[in-house]
Amino acid sequence: MSTLYLVATPIGNLADITFRAIEILKQVSLIAAEDTRVTQKLLNHYQIRNRLISFYDQNESRRIPLLLEALQNGDVALVSDSGTPGLNDPGFELVNAAIAAGHRVSPIPGPCAPIAALVASGLPTDHFLYVGFLPRKTSERNQTLEKLVSLPYTLILLEAPHRLLKTLTSLYHALGNRRVVIARELTKLYEEFWRGDLAQAIESFSVQPPRGEITLVIEGASQSKPPWDETRLLEAIRLHLQSRTNLKELANHLATESGWQSREIYRRALQIKHST
Repeated sequence: MSTLYLVATPIGNLADITFRAIEILKQVSLIAAEDTRVTQKLLNHYQIRNRLISFYDQNESRRIPLLLEALQNGDVALVSDSGTPGLNDPGFELVNAAIAAGHRVSPIPGPCAPIAALVASGLPTDHFLYVGFLPRKTSERNQTLEKLVSLPYTLILLEAPHRLLKTLTSLYHALGNRRVVIARELTKLYEEFWRGDLAQAIESFSVQPPRGEITLVIEGASQSKPPWDETRLLEAIRLHLQSRTNLKELANHLATESGWQSREIYRRALQIKHST
């Protein structure tokens, strides 16, 4: 029985790797990497000479049989471009396949951007939910946000710089004006933590779009929330009308979140629907 090692690698600063991770990368018979060019730079930095193959979304199904065959002859390491493999990266199916084949799966802990951003955010860390990237399709995105509205947990999201403003706007309309921390370029030379609320973030990043990899940490839902003002209610109705055609269902859903009576929400939704 061989071992599939899930090896965490630096998220920016090449010094952020454990001695054990380096030893494992030297000892295994094969390293599967999301982007071999990125991983090769890390291996060169630590003078690691080992066999390296690509393992990413588009070739995952073809690579799994090859990696299972490699595990018959020795240990294998899985790495992502940065951080802990398996989080928003290929790996889940390989892990399951290795377990099913009777192999051992062992994590080699280390850098993880979501956790690094969370602990430095200043927001509660006792209960949190890792969301990852929101869906790109508007309908799927709205459905995901609906599930997050009432959760009292700190939320952790990832986003690309060119989509940040759209995501902040979606979060504001769905969740309200919550506190948010935007972590950029973690552990790198220009590491930055922006702190404020969603409305301020929209204003700030409309003027100066960000660069670099971004992690968002967002305040969870308050357990004792005041009723929404009329402007926020109308914005939420318009947002939900994009994906909901049943006005009664919409009214009942928003009544729970907004503190408004469902009859009044239904009336407002009917007016908006007829005016568009």
